[in-house]
Amino acid sequence: MSKTGTRILAVGAAGKFAGLVVPELVKRGAIVRGLTTTADHEEEVKNNGAQEVAIGDLSDKDGLWAALDGVDSIFYISPVFAADQAEMGRNMVEAAQGADVRRIVFSSVIHPILTAIDNHAAKAPIEEAIVGSDLEYTILHPTLFYENYATVWPQVAKTGVFAEPYSADSRIGRVDYRDVAEVAAIALTEDRLLYGTFELCAEGNYDRHEVAAIMSDVLGREIRAERVPFEDWAEKAGIPKEGPVRSGLKQMYAWYDTHGFVGNALTLRAILGCEPRTLRAYFEELSAGDRSL
Repeated sequence: MSKTGTRILAVGAAGKFAGLVVPELVKRGAIVRGLTTTADHEEEVKNNGAQEVAIGDLSDKDGLWAALDGVDSIFYISPVFAADQAEMGRNMVEAAQGADVRRIVFSSVIHPILTAIDNHAAKAPIEEAIVGSDLEYTILHPTLFYENYATVWPQVAKTGVFAEPYSADSRIGRVDYRDVAEVAAIALTEDRLLYGTFELCAEGNYDRHEVAAIMSDVLGREIRAERVPFEDWAEKAGIPKEGPVRSGLKQMYAWYDTHGFVGNALTLRAILGCEPRTLRAYFEELSAGDRSL
């Protein structure tokens, strides 16, 4: 596949994560059409670097066909915790086949075999649809994102406490989504990742005590690792009491509490040809006040 002139539909291009993929694609000479649900997000899509904007709903097959007109490839990421995300993903695959799209790259999730976590299990039917299609494909399995720390960083720096709603001894693997975005762009503009499924993790499966120690070094003050009850955490975070988000997060943290959530950095290192971004480096960027994170 040519690196330049390829028209790629980026789903969720107004969002925090797909929005990181767009500039990586533009840098490689692709023409990016950002898909967003409403015209209200058109400016954000363009600010992220997309040259074109399509308005569409992942539940509307006809609308997806219109968004895919003239598109060579798709970057697809599911709306997190959406109750019907498996159906939406299958809709996209079906529309891609009908629109003669050549390639799809799916940013899925590490361990979609975990049926105890709905947000993970919902990715498996999408992956099945992709593998069973006639599309060229690459499936990415990133673990938790560093970027999730950005929302709690100011409070941690202010209070000296880093608290999460599961055991502080659970080991968790994480990754900087900027590295995932680079892998996605490689998969969409080169052929070397075709028909592969890749676990994407940075080095280090840290427990909360170790994360707090890194925070302490970066901030130059002691940060304590604590545990907060899930319901208290959810209320403070403003998670609605009813609906798939709270129930999905409760499932996810229950798994972390019992099993942790670890991964391996070998694949990401091999694809990038260098060391993945580190958690310490990410915290240093947060401490320096980088508002792009």
